Amino acid sequence: MPHTKRRRLVTSAVAVSLGATALAACGSGDDSKAESGPVSLTYWTWTPGMDKVVDLWNKGPGKKERITVTVKKQASGDTLVTKILTAHKAKKAPDLVQAEYQALPTLVSNDALADVSDDVEDVKEKFAEGVWQQTTLGTDAVYAVPQDIGPMMFYYREDLFKEYGLKVPTTWEQFAETARELKKKAPGKDLTTFSANDSGLFAGLAQQAGAKWWSTSGDKWKVGIDDAATRKVAEFWGGLVEEGAIDNQPMYTPSWNKALNTGKQIAWISAVWAPGTLTTAAPDTKGKWAMAPLPQWSAEQDVTGSWGGSSTAVTTDSAHQEAAAEFAVWLNTDHDALNALAKEGGIYPASTSAQLSGAFSNPPAYFSNQPDFYTKAAGIAKTTAPAAWGPNVNVAYTSFKDAFGAAAKNKSDFAAALRKMQDDTVADMEKQGFGVSR
Repeated sequence: MPHTKRRRLVTSAVAVSLGATALAACGSGDDSKAESGPVSLTYWTWTPGMDKVVDLWNKGPGKKERITVTVKKQASGDTLVTKILTAHKAKKAPDLVQAEYQALPTLVSNDALADVSDDVEDVKEKFAEGVWQQTTLGTDAVYAVPQDIGPMMFYYREDLFKEYGLKVPTTWEQFAETARELKKKAPGKDLTTFSANDSGLFAGLAQQAGAKWWSTSGDKWKVGIDDAATRKVAEFWGGLVEEGAIDNQPMYTPSWNKALNTGKQIAWISAVWAPGTLTTAAPDTKGKWAMAPLPQWSAEQDVTGSWGGSSTAVTTDSAHQEAAAEFAVWLNTDHDALNALAKEGGIYPASTSAQLSGAFSNPPAYFSNQPDFYTKAAGIAKTTAPAAWGPNVNVAYTSFKDAFGAAAKNKSDFAAALRKMQDDTVADMEKQGFGVSR
């Protein structure tokens, strides 16, 4: 396995808590390659219907290879990360885990995930570069196979844009002007809202702007949450909230649902999974929305951020890492498996070849008025910007919700909220014993 960059990443992250044992499991995957006979694997996942997808493996390729996978349904988010780390501490983590991209550095830092680069490198070209990068953490290692992604897009009420003579913005400057124009023509309506109750939205917007919230240098981490790119995003949205050009209420509330359903809010910055949310939040507006690429910071750019998404990773505790990696590749690249994942789990696949076939040959029912929905989505997905995650994303996200939640409610300084987010994240890393460069 490639050691050099992995050593730098892992050692910098766990030098205090794990010391010299951090790389102890590096060679454990080699043992599984020498084994023969039936192999039984356990997979922790939260995706709905995953057991039905895995049945395809157990009855097909898995049966042929004598590799059986058992699904154990789990909670998602931080709850699952904590459970994985607890199990790993006892050397009892499952063979495979579903992990959100932003959780990978935390799991890698605790030496819970195996480097499977030797077993998965051949499928790299099946994924957009910016998506694959999230599973490598910028190293020569590969810690997971991409499963689903959430490329960000601009959703708008096509009928109301036409009614008010609005043009679909292609730049953020145009976006701001569209918000102001709508306010002049219909003071009771808002183009959109700034919400602080889902940190992934802001992270994706910063990603699109070129932010790199975490990076490593030697044996230290550098936290760049308060970098120029993110400040630009924060000040842009803070300015719109302060002047009243957009709303400041949080998403996913009854009030927000009503605003979407009645046309009080006529646009939403979201991701490819938005049709599912709109179906529930704004059922009366089915067939009235359209999707377009995310506005750009300059007309010459063509890049989007990512809001959500997960991967399939092999743990260092697995005694069958090669077999586990084989299943992870099948699950996220096989045509039948991906169709089943889309049908049973409602995911948007990371594999580029699956984004225009099977379940994605026709538009979502909510967007039946836009036949090219998934064709456009696939093109946008290819422009996904690289992301840079760190070992305490949960702390940064919590700080965002608190600081930006208050700033949005009070229409106060978003730049100050961003500094608070930066300071909280650095303080937590130092408290945990990570080396942090200033």
